[in-house]
Amino acid sequence: MQTLLDEIRHIVGSAHVFTDGDLTAWEQDWRKRSHGKALAVVRPACTDEVARVVSACAAYHLLQRHPTSGVSIVPQGGNTGLAVGSTPDDSGRQIVLSLQRMNAVRSLDADNLTMTVEAGCILQSVQERAEEANLLFPLSLAAEGTCTIGGNLGTNAGGTQVVRYGNTRDLCLGLEVVTAQGEVWHGLSGLRKDNTGYDLRDLFIGSEGTLGIITAATLKLYPLPAAQLTAWAAVPSLEAAVTLLGLAHRHLGAGLTGFEAMGQFSLSLVAKHFPQLRVPLHLDAPFCVLLENSDHESERHAHAQFERLLETALEQGCVTDAVVSETLAQAKQLWHVRESIPLAQALEGLNIKHDISLPVSSIPDFVRATDALLQQAIPGVRLVNFGHLGDGNLHYNVQAPEGADAAEFLRDDEARVNSLVFDSVQAFGGSISAEHGVGSLKVDHLAHYKSPVALHMMRAIKQALDPQNLMNPGRVVRV
Repeated sequence: MQTLLDEIRHIVGSAHVFTDGDLTAWEQDWRKRSHGKALAVVRPACTDEVARVVSACAAYHLLQRHPTSGVSIVPQGGNTGLAVGSTPDDSGRQIVLSLQRMNAVRSLDADNLTMTVEAGCILQSVQERAEEANLLFPLSLAAEGTCTIGGNLGTNAGGTQVVRYGNTRDLCLGLEVVTAQGEVWHGLSGLRKDNTGYDLRDLFIGSEGTLGIITAATLKLYPLPAAQLTAWAAVPSLEAAVTLLGLAHRHLGAGLTGFEAMGQFSLSLVAKHFPQLRVPLHLDAPFCVLLENSDHESERHAHAQFERLLETALEQGCVTDAVVSETLAQAKQLWHVRESIPLAQALEGLNIKHDISLPVSSIPDFVRATDALLQQAIPGVRLVNFGHLGDGNLHYNVQAPEGADAAEFLRDDEARVNSLVFDSVQAFGGSISAEHGVGSLKVDHLAHYKSPVALHMMRAIKQALDPQNLMNPGRVVRV
């Protein structure tokens, strides 16, 4: 083992191989659900160093007489994941390969509307670099100040603008990947059409580092909108929110770039823990909706569209009250309220998170049925329901009853709550993971909620591309 670590030090430099001291930043997940023990944290500076580190680990693994005596690799970006997919286990035999030093923007092609960046680029930095060129990279999520493009691609992250631009997969044209054998696939194409065989790009996106290590990507860019307005609307029910979504599609068309729904209890937690944010309209409505209109004509045109939409919605009764941001600062304030829900929930205490997707038309019935089942099973349980209604993705989280011991609730009830929620998701034709990935938290649930044929094909792909099970084992699919 020491020989392997010496070889890795020779590749990346001793200053970038950590084996002792406080490694919590790499060994513990963001939610503090898991704290593993790494053999080493390795921070390569370039794709060649990544490839050489992987080759060294693969060669060491082959020399071991028993598979469990080898090592494995856990790729890590900003370590902001929510499914425990990028931190080591407690075996002390996993190398955390941190890509944070690989943070260069390699090129920006304004005519082709593409930007090629390394995997360690912070999402917010990519957004800002695009904006400097008067262009837009539309991926947007609460962790954008710390999450990295490699992690976004590894989990196929979603965020608040999926309703218009799609998940990260839809925003990527090409990849550079280090395989489990330490080879480099140079697939950084800026092409929008390339029908020359299997789509390897889409295979690696969403694979959470289990098939190879994404080291760079060519991303899609878009023209900056002429105006971007935000509205906050109180709605009398989730059915009304779905009706409002339909009206927004008709009135705003492609200009509808965000459509978020937030339950009253979710917003009450923000009001409780962040009173300075002044949450609007939530006291008198079971749900509020946050809409974003990105207009390519003018701010005046955007305001007129919003006015017609909200007038129609008020007349039809699917909106009871609404406010439209008049300034960029007001819009940011409204989005800040939405993005503060997870932080407010964390301050309220330990909770059970669910990142689920459903047909939009099924969401009201799902929530009604599942709320009732949970209340029957655990009287007084509190439901923190919010998310991206525009694309059918809910963060349907479960908080302990008021005054209950949160740690005890998690220990005693998490398995029962998960089964109840996941069974209900399946009954309504949904998925138990929408944008957070599978990681290690959900890997054992897939056997119950995913087709055996699909799982067989997934295992076959894993075994074909990573026969040594070197890459992030125990995540996404077990082999």
